[in-house]
Amino acid sequence: MIRRLTEYAAVLLVALTLNFALPRALPGGPLKLFGSPEALARLTADERARIAAQYGFGESLPAQFVTYLKGVFTLDLGTSLADGRPVTQALGEALPWTLLLVGTAIAVTATLGVTLGVLGALRRRKGKGAVLLGAAVVADSLPQFWLAMLLIVLFGVKLQWLPTFGITDPDGGGLLAHLVLPVATLTLTGLGYLFLYTRSSLLTVLTSEPVQHAHARGVPYGRLVRGHALRPALLPVHTILMLEIGFLAAGSIVVETVFAYPGLGRLTFNAITARDYPLMQGAFLVLTVMVVVMNAVADATYPLLDPRARSAR
Repeated sequence: MIRRLTEYAAVLLVALTLNFALPRALPGGPLKLFGSPEALARLTADERARIAAQYGFGESLPAQFVTYLKGVFTLDLGTSLADGRPVTQALGEALPWTLLLVGTAIAVTATLGVTLGVLGALRRRKGKGAVLLGAAVVADSLPQFWLAMLLIVLFGVKLQWLPTFGITDPDGGGLLAHLVLPVATLTLTGLGYLFLYTRSSLLTVLTSEPVQHAHARGVPYGRLVRGHALRPALLPVHTILMLEIGFLAAGSIVVETVFAYPGLGRLTFNAITARDYPLMQGAFLVLTVMVVVMNAVADATYPLLDPRARSAR
């Protein structure tokens, strides 16, 4: 446990360093927020230095990094340059919406992906398996932004069945209706990968020696799949799902931006375009912590599902 915690602490330290460095590597700078390029060009060097010092960018990079680390450990992530809100407040308001979107998408994707993956492996020599495999490859190759815009045009503009932006109507209703298109986009673009992984894992187990021996002993095929093949085949899928939760939160940036969804992804995109360093650092920190935590959960729960990992320990 100590070794694992040390590894995760090292990963988190590297991630914190990148979170600090990447915003400062972008072209432009935080002064972009305070006026047009023509207005900023008329500022003297002293005026620029005064503005930078007022917002905490006048110090050297090592001093800024130390201040940033102190803020991370004290949960004081600074103030957004764009609207003056505390970064923790902005993140706290956006994070629940992202968790709602990502949680719903993961539940739907896991149910459909695993079910269709098992079906595709069992029907691999029949026409239905080939159709599922082709559809999964196509779905896995769809760009999120293109699919999101296609759904908006079809269901929002042409048919006018579903709302295409925001999360609620002015009268406060329509939460589920607003979730349909973003969840559908995340599900369709993530379904193919999970289908292919489940199908490949189950096929590997079905052709393994223990399963072949059980088949040779006359075990019925249905019981063979349920009792001998399905559980070991789904163990890697469990790990993939845990990691997918963290990565999907970061991948929702495109979907939330296209649908004007008020979550962490859209907040991150707005912070990047505005060069809002404190908000960028806070958003990147939350996304990083989510990925690291899901890795830890996958490591902790895997031995509970696999007796071989427990005996190896």
